[in-house]
Amino acid sequence: MNHLNLRSLTFYGVAISSVLLLFKVVTAYGETNLKAPPAVNSQYRLVFDENLPICEKSDVLLLSVQQSGVYLNGFLLPVNSDTKASKLSETMSSLTGRLQHRQLSLSGKVPRDILCNIPGSQTQANISPVKIQIQLVDKRDFIGQINVSGTSRAIGLKAIPQKSNGQAEQSNNH
Repeated sequence: MNHLNLRSLTFYGVAISSVLLLFKVVTAYGETNLKAPPAVNSQYRLVFDENLPICEKSDVLLLSVQQSGVYLNGFLLPVNSDTKASKLSETMSSLTGRLQHRQLSLSGKVPRDILCNIPGSQTQANISPVKIQIQLVDKRDFIGQINVSGTSRAIGLKAIPQKSNGQAEQSNNH
């Protein structure tokens, strides 16, 4: 039995060439059409255009975001919070959302104490549903809006990217 006849060699040559051509086409398609979403900074300082309707005075908040592809998780913290309060805030102010068309959208429930920066107990009665949308553009500061449930309108905000501790350490080491 001779396996190296012309029919066998032709069959294997066509099969290998077809696989290589298919691989080349799929690779070219992937390189041109499949792009990873842009990386989102991990921390943003949120400055509101006006006071939130549920607060007497709105202070600056820190939005911490974790990204996995287009899916986002985050939480809000007062800027001057200590470590113990920040750990409690992480569990109490859970936000989830997506990154679509360079727009960061998060929604979830946040304690009123965090939104208004009021020291006190964080109970279920004080939790407010929140929606945050931030347009990511190629500028230093990003523009967006926040809507707290129970209010009829959205409040404008400016999101200023912050260097996280890991980024600051890396830049100091170089």
